[in-house]
Amino acid sequence: MTRVLAVGPLVVAGAYAAAVARLAAASAAAGHGLRGLAAEPLRRAALALVQQRLATERPDAASRALAPAVVAALAAVGLALVPLSRGWVVVDAGAGIVVWGSLEALAIAAVYLHGWSANSLQPLVAAYRFTAAGLTLLLLSMFVLIGVALPAQSLRLADVVDAQAGLWNVLRQPLGLPLFLVVALGITSWPPLDLAGGADLAGGTAAEASGPGRLAWTAARAALLAAFAAMGAAAFLGGWHGPWLPGPAWMAVKTAALLAVLAAAGVRLAGLRAEALVARGWTVLLPLAFADLAMAGLVAQL
Repeated sequence: MTRVLAVGPLVVAGAYAAAVARLAAASAAAGHGLRGLAAEPLRRAALALVQQRLATERPDAASRALAPAVVAALAAVGLALVPLSRGWVVVDAGAGIVVWGSLEALAIAAVYLHGWSANSLQPLVAAYRFTAAGLTLLLLSMFVLIGVALPAQSLRLADVVDAQAGLWNVLRQPLGLPLFLVVALGITSWPPLDLAGGADLAGGTAAEASGPGRLAWTAARAALLAAFAAMGAAAFLGGWHGPWLPGPAWMAVKTAALLAVLAAAGVRLAGLRAEALVARGWTVLLPLAFADLAMAGLVAQL
């Protein structure tokens, strides 16, 4: 029961860490200092809570409230699946890799629901556009995650981490982690792959969102991004394995490092439209994922 109760603080901490990482990356890219960044997400959240709420004609209020709640719940389940140290995991699923894949699919449905709920053109177009790109990302994630399961001969995440005691998967399969980070940015609609947003659609699925609703949507996506970073740390960076520090500390360090990489990508790389991602996904990313899977299979046989 104690472990289940720990999931809530992990979700909040993950969302906060992702927000700070994004602000730090933007500040560093602009040549500004990092002073005061720790309090900035809290200040912005407080302003959003008192901001005037916008409303379209006859929106689906239930779906608008449900979409961020679903994404936040998926982030919670994702963090619950990731082992923080040997023997310390909230949900020790025997098919954790498969469960994670189902979370990604449900996240796509939640983003579509968010765009549908506004009863407005731009959010709905963004929702359809995101769904088309999301299907490509699901295929990409499937091949990459099968690749990390092969050395462990198991779909259980704790076994995947144990199999990296001598050699991390990022060294066995150097293509896997970058491809997984692409999936993370796309599924969470985080820059530079803000597929559900975008200036061309006046903010995409969040075009009509404001105040607490917009805050909830942004925070839920940030928490899901943190869950992806934790999953990446466990699946590719050896999880709790490392010298000197205890296992949970290593997981925190590796998760923070991946969040920093994801945040830096958001400010250093140009944005990519959904149609361009789909085209490059089928012609470039999926062949690379096939190559990564073949490499994982060959290494597993050695």
